[in-house]
Amino acid sequence: MAGKPLRVLACGDVEGKFDMLFNRVQAVQKKSGEFDLLLCVGNFFGSTPEAEWEEYRTCAKKAPIPTYVLGANNPETVHYFPDVNGCELAENITYLGRKGIFSGTSGLQIAYLSGTESLSEPAPAYSFSSKDVSELKISLLSTPKFKGVDILLTSPWPRGVGNFGNKPGEMDTKRCGSVLISNLATSLKPRYHFAALEKTYYERLPYRNHVVLQENAQHVSRFIALANVGNTSKKKYLYAFSILPMRSMDPAELVKQPQDVTENPYQKSGKEAHQPKMLSGAEEEPACQFFFDLSKQHGKKRPSDGKGGQHSQLKQPKKIHQPTGPCWFCLSSPEVEKHLVVSIGTHSVVELSSEAMEEIDKYKSALKKFFRSKGKRYVLFERNYRSQHLQLQVIPVPLNCCATEDIKESFILQAQEQEIELLEIPEHSDIKQIAQPGTPYFYVELDTGEKLFHRIKKKFPLQFGREVLASEAILNVPGRADWQQCTASRDEAEATAKAFREDFQPFDFSELQ
Repeated sequence: MAGKPLRVLACGDVEGKFDMLFNRVQAVQKKSGEFDLLLCVGNFFGSTPEAEWEEYRTCAKKAPIPTYVLGANNPETVHYFPDVNGCELAENITYLGRKGIFSGTSGLQIAYLSGTESLSEPAPAYSFSSKDVSELKISLLSTPKFKGVDILLTSPWPRGVGNFGNKPGEMDTKRCGSVLISNLATSLKPRYHFAALEKTYYERLPYRNHVVLQENAQHVSRFIALANVGNTSKKKYLYAFSILPMRSMDPAELVKQPQDVTENPYQKSGKEAHQPKMLSGAEEEPACQFFFDLSKQHGKKRPSDGKGGQHSQLKQPKKIHQPTGPCWFCLSSPEVEKHLVVSIGTHSVVELSSEAMEEIDKYKSALKKFFRSKGKRYVLFERNYRSQHLQLQVIPVPLNCCATEDIKESFILQAQEQEIELLEIPEHSDIKQIAQPGTPYFYVELDTGEKLFHRIKKKFPLQFGREVLASEAILNVPGRADWQQCTASRDEAEATAKAFREDFQPFDFSELQ
């Protein structure tokens, strides 16, 4: 079934430096062998004198391999592209067109979109509009059994591409880039997506195109931004890779997930494809409330007066377990042990915002560093069952006590003994993608980033996480498995909390309220 992989070169902004680019291509081919084609994104033409281009246009010089380029990104270079549908600009140099699909005899499928995002209709000759993106999406999504494209070429970056992944230096991907291209990438699921214009090199970690534990596995996508040709910082502008067309690949091989795969960075822009329909919004809680209500009105913030508000007459989802006693965690509760509070964040919502997730990640990172400084590793677990709150419990385990692998094995073995299906999930999985709001679950995160997950269907031992860590195999303190049975006096507990607060203070980024 598998054919011969194609060897492809991709390039960032050429900006009229044709000799420099093609000399570099020839040097690469001399060292590494022949390539099949060169794909150019960003600004192919620049403000340089036209004499250099004239040599290629008149065939005095020739591109060493078939070269395919995107169109203009500014009004100054529109005149170089006489046909919006694409045309040959010079021997071995082809303009792909405003938008479309390029398929070679090999079956390699390349989707392309020229120009920068326009807010107006019709878009100028150097831009694209939402209509252009919709037409391109429809032309592909209407294809029977569409799985995705092999390559997507755009000049601008997609907005938010850095979410859940490695960061591109000083670039703020939440502010720069095109939302329309994010939507396009969400729909077309390219195996490789190339862009430019930002004069920097950035190879994002591969991201998945399916929801873990909810959808069948699909191929991953890789986004690569390339710098400008001949940049003085010597940032990478030429990228070489081999690719076997999707249609020629074994299905099992196509959907293999690499170890460093992350969640889809565009899940917000492609939200409707990944998340269940939620009830419309409700009143926000007052700033003094610090709790997450996962037991009422799925996907809504719980009203501060405890009532259903204007949406209370809507049909409610299936009711899940409510806590049977007073709340020990709510700061407004008379039962809370406030003297044990060490640090308080500022965010509290049912569907965590990106700001709240960033805050949680900061806490986790701070705790990791703090416990490491004390010769310990941290183990985090969450039990979203018979609770109104999102509770992340963190237990330090001495480094000389046992290895992370031993902790992981203890969780799995004790889960098997109690007929609990504890699954290992990818390191970069987002728990919000795996468990819908209101879904009961148990979740473990180890200091290595490894994660274990159990979807609670019936009953679940409330102290399971503590029982595993307090067992003889790990901390060997079985009497501490149930924290409510703590025998320490209030003075002892308060002294312990004070000592911890003082030790943790250099690592704590928040302000105690």
